[in-house]
Amino acid sequence: MQRNGSSFPGGPGGEGASVIIDVHTHFFPPGYLAALERGPDPYAIDRDAAGRTILTLHGARIVTMTQEMTSPEDRLVDMGRLGVDCQIVSVTIPNVYFGPADRRCDLARMANDGLAELTHRFPRRFAALASVPLEDPEAAIRELDRAILELEMVGVILGSNMGGRYLDDPAFMPFFERTEALQVPILVHPMPPADPDPTFTRGLVPLLGFVFNTSASVARMILAGVFERLPKLQIILAHLGGTLPYLMQRLDNGYRAYPEARATLPHAPSHYLKRLYYDTVSFSVPSLECALGAVGPEHIVMGTDYPHVIGDIGAALESVRSLALPPPAIAGILGDTALRLFPRLVTRAK
Repeated sequence: MQRNGSSFPGGPGGEGASVIIDVHTHFFPPGYLAALERGPDPYAIDRDAAGRTILTLHGARIVTMTQEMTSPEDRLVDMGRLGVDCQIVSVTIPNVYFGPADRRCDLARMANDGLAELTHRFPRRFAALASVPLEDPEAAIRELDRAILELEMVGVILGSNMGGRYLDDPAFMPFFERTEALQVPILVHPMPPADPDPTFTRGLVPLLGFVFNTSASVARMILAGVFERLPKLQIILAHLGGTLPYLMQRLDNGYRAYPEARATLPHAPSHYLKRLYYDTVSFSVPSLECALGAVGPEHIVMGTDYPHVIGDIGAALESVRSLALPPPAIAGILGDTALRLFPRLVTRAK
């Protein structure tokens, strides 16, 4: 694939040329979608006032279904129109955290097999993040190994919580150790809280609840010492890290003021947050500038949340290109950093 003087695969281009790699997009494989339609407990299937199919939790909208979630052909049209070279696809909410616990391993295998089939049909246009049944860490490690080593997936997606279990749960540490050993990037994607909170009204769960849940989950990981113990763990935070770039200094203030915040950490939270990566799913130039000031452009990667109704490829590209950055930094955000972060992306597309 040759575009604007740069090729994919092949690494960063020169003279400001860049590939465009979208690290945060979603797709529903047919088998997975059928399982969701049969019984998404504790979620439910409903329709909104516009007649669209939606996934709800405790009566609140969580996901709005779109045609592009199941149509590679429509996706390729949009990618071509907007110049996106590659989408890294993953299963969105509820991921594999629904239905009977003893069937979630099978659900993960079904989802990963379906995503792998898509990426093998279009190896230079799509790559995939694996889903794993993290509530069973041993099974999650087995499925991670299968997805990465056999199915040629390039990373893994984890929900910010699984039925109220957050990512700082000590039982999950062996899984994180395995991802670090495999050099597998993790996209931390929000999940709604297990129980209703003030955002479970008027559509606020996707708008506010998600970013709050990501922020809380990752802050808990920091204070639990996960990133201190695993310094090479590669984490991408969805939706520009929720509120974390904006609240980084406040977390550091608490670290200095509260002994319990220093219990397992030799460094302030910002030390760890600056090692993580943040996708551009915000589409707000002031928000992107906040993240740039907090972590630098080399830790920001292109994401669109396509094809959710509040995702937007065009707005994502426009917001990045509007930043007052030199061309190499823009090229890094649009795709060059993703090529470095996902080495399997280049290998599998050759």
